[in-house]
Amino acid sequence: MTLTPQEVKRRLDAGEPLRLIDVREPDEFALARIDGAELVPLRTVGRAVNGLREERRPLIVFCHHGLRSLQVVSWLRQRGLGNCFSMEGGIDRWSLEIDPSVPRYF
Repeated sequence: MTLTPQEVKRRLDAGEPLRLIDVREPDEFALARIDGAELVPLRTVGRAVNGLREERRPLIVFCHHGLRSLQVVSWLRQRGLGNCFSMEGGIDRWSLEIDPSVPRYF
């Protein structure tokens, strides 16, 4: 149900088509973002579920530290979307381990 940032990066570098879903709030997204990620704030996931259900690419869901994204992935899987994963540690861990140009915030 989870992938590490290193696993996500490895899959992206291998050319695997992934859909990156950022479930943070717009003000958080304005502070820091991962290139290519799509903002779908947590409060709007319910409205977006049908579009996500049609997606063929694996969904990589992330937030600030990984808690909200894990809740979203659990919720999505309960609704039949098995090809989704929460990125462990969220964008904060991505910044620490993958891309230090992504600002950290607290």
